[in-house]
Amino acid sequence: MQKRITKGILTVFGIGYLPLAPGTFASVVAVLFYFVIRNNLFLYLTSTAFLIIIGFVVSRDAEKIFKEKDPKEVVIDEFCGMLVAYMLVPFTTPNVIWGFIIFRIFDILKVYPLERLERLKKGRGIMLDDLAAGVLTNILLQVMSFIRF
Repeated sequence: MQKRITKGILTVFGIGYLPLAPGTFASVVAVLFYFVIRNNLFLYLTSTAFLIIIGFVVSRDAEKIFKEKDPKEVVIDEFCGMLVAYMLVPFTTPNVIWGFIIFRIFDILKVYPLERLERLKKGRGIMLDDLAAGVLTNILLQVMSFIRF
């Protein structure tokens, strides 16, 4: 039972099993989740923190369950990274679109220092590279918002 729950969380309830671009689909679902909770800052921050903590806990078992390092089925990291990307960023349609695009580019290309974080063991690398991609995306969105006023 615990293994099924862990797999459900790791795959964001099956999204990770999609044959094409599961990380992108998990990011889309995170954007939808963001739309639902964005107006309640307390809920947004606590949900994001809770999901990140849960992500770290279950990611420790991901390699054992899927028998490979950073398995493509594991998408809780993209989900959490996307939520970090929008944290405290002014809600505008351009910010949502650019945030999604920038986050996916950072996640796919693994720009420095993301590729170094990905190498960390015990599931930390699974989560940290995407959280860092979310932080970098967030910084860019904050700068873009400031420039646009």
